[in-house]
Amino acid sequence: MQEFISVCVQNPRLHKSDFWHTHIDYEICVHTNSMCFRKKTSFVRRRYSEFVWLRNCLEQNALIIELPRLPPWNPFFSLKNTEQVNQRMKGLQEFLEIVLHTPLLLSDSRLHLFLQSDLSTAKIERCARGKTRYTVAEAIQRSSSGSEEAFSVRGAHLL
Repeated sequence: MQEFISVCVQNPRLHKSDFWHTHIDYEICVHTNSMCFRKKTSFVRRRYSEFVWLRNCLEQNALIIELPRLPPWNPFFSLKNTEQVNQRMKGLQEFLEIVLHTPLLLSDSRLHLFLQSDLSTAKIERCARGKTRYTVAEAIQRSSSGSEEAFSVRGAHLL
């Protein structure tokens, strides 16, 4: 059987904590048979700023590789503009597709925690550095980030 990794960025969700603090997060679905991944199916929600954090981490770790770009930050980004939200979502998916198709990047434990755990970026960083009571594998296994039955391959892109 040929190895595959499929990823889908979908279901944008608006979060409004007060008048000034609003953001959108996106569901990331991963389905794979790759030995690189602890879970074969997972779902997490991440916001744009967390993708920026991930790209910066990967850039530090892979100096010889030119990383794909994220969709640009837009000071006039409107959370209510469906076209802008969908364009950003498409760009985030394209970013992940390229990252997951780059073998050197698959060795970064922060990437796996980003995709397969509910940990915040600060906790991902601490876990990857061995500064938590749990290992990377335990953090991923304990995460409530999906189940085999819940995954729908529809809309996912095979790499």
